[in-house]
Amino acid sequence: MSKYEPLWKHLQTCADGRDTFTLTFDDVHNVLGFDIDHSFLNAKKEAMQFGYQVGKVSLKEKRVTFQRLVGE
Repeated sequence: MSKYEPLWKHLQTCADGRDTFTLTFDDVHNVLGFDIDHSFLNAKKEAMQFGYQVGKVSLKEKRVTFQRLVGE
């Protein structure tokens, strides 16, 4: 199990089927219990198994945007 799996599962339950879904870094921390780090960039492809892909990661705005995969 990936350390980011709780985040991917959170997307499935909380995104309510929206095409785009944005979480702040604080939101991510609340879900995971830790801050995202450089390993997030390697793990982001895992989100596709849960019906979402990681879109924009804004360090300036401290947000991560996710897009629902078509047909999911």
